[in-house]
Amino acid sequence: MKTRVVILAGGEGTRLSVLTAKRAKPAVPFAGKYRIIDFALSNCVNSGLVDVMVLAQYRPHSLVEHIGAGGPWDLNRDFTGGVRIYTPYTTRNETAWYSGTADAVQRNFSFIKQSRPELVLILSGDHIYAMNYASMIAFHTEHDADLTIAAIRVPMEEASRFGILQVDESSRVVDFVEKPANPPSNLANMGVYLFRLEVLNQALLEDHFRSDSSHDFGKDILPRLVREGKTRVYAFPYSGYWVDVGTLYSYWQAHMDLLQPEPPINLRDRSWIIHTRTEERPPARILRGAQVWDSLISDGCVIEPGAIVERSVLSPGVVIRSGAQVRESILLTDTEVASGARVERSIVDKRVWIAENAWLGDIQADPLRDGFALVGKNTRLPAGIRLEPGTVVGTDVIPSDFESLVVSRGQTILTKRKPYEI
Repeated sequence: MKTRVVILAGGEGTRLSVLTAKRAKPAVPFAGKYRIIDFALSNCVNSGLVDVMVLAQYRPHSLVEHIGAGGPWDLNRDFTGGVRIYTPYTTRNETAWYSGTADAVQRNFSFIKQSRPELVLILSGDHIYAMNYASMIAFHTEHDADLTIAAIRVPMEEASRFGILQVDESSRVVDFVEKPANPPSNLANMGVYLFRLEVLNQALLEDHFRSDSSHDFGKDILPRLVREGKTRVYAFPYSGYWVDVGTLYSYWQAHMDLLQPEPPINLRDRSWIIHTRTEERPPARILRGAQVWDSLISDGCVIEPGAIVERSVLSPGVVIRSGAQVRESILLTDTEVASGARVERSIVDKRVWIAENAWLGDIQADPLRDGFALVGKNTRLPAGIRLEPGTVVGTDVIPSDFESLVVSRGQTILTKRKPYEI
């Protein structure tokens, strides 16, 4: 059946702190060489779905530059689909910003129906997983569904973070509750929705005129469709790896998952390639005397003699100088760690200079309880600085912005310069 894909990629991602200060959540780098949205885009292409719309909103520049015309995903097409990026626009009756996920789709519905699809597959652009949507479409067709929701079993103690479904013996959804305090089950909504076009059209139209609606799929549309009982809603069971990297801990833990002896998602699977826009970088260079284990090292990285890199992920162009130590950390593109510096259970954005004898984070800290040392893009840390777990250094910070060489848990350091001085 002719299917059009709509990827919701407008998330501000405030829980990712400085990582989303200058980019949308789906554009946040992941696993060294990728961006988070690469997984949804690659799932589409690998599933044979090549008619893709991306709805962007918050700071879309990195996302637009990354996707471009869609070449890395073989989506640079004109007559057989391709990828198109849509940003909010004003009309005489609409404000500039989307008020919710359903509002974003509703305001672009005229573009969605242009290609006359029979089905519309709605995805979130900020989840890490490998899923064949063709299987979900087959399930949808076999059950003569109006709406199919992809669902996954989660630990019961985490179920209150998700939309929770209850199903009957035929997998038809009989109840849907968004983030319940006392979850009735652990079958969680994955944010993957397959609608018949006319059903989606009617649901969006009705929701648009409801003054009591937040115009969100999970909060409003899905619970209402299930509750009213007129729409045939089914749950498609998914049992693979799936994570919403919506918090710093889940972002860090998803990277640590990749460093397991047998990772739960296989980035080396040549039958299910995760495509991305790759930078032209030379091969990684690891010099004699360096110690590196259980890590992902991207192109252009240099690890000098005497440096230690343990259970960490280095994006392209990261340099680890002699005597520096990096443990259980994520370092993004072109960051440099000077001699004598220690980076432990930390998350460091692009183009950060970590000066001599700096100490970030603590390998003994509990990341879930204590947090991470977090450093924003384009920051230069002074020599000898101590960033305790649970500290945040913003973007574009320079040594003169620090009043002390110890930043204690809970503190945030921001640049004192004016925007025109940066």
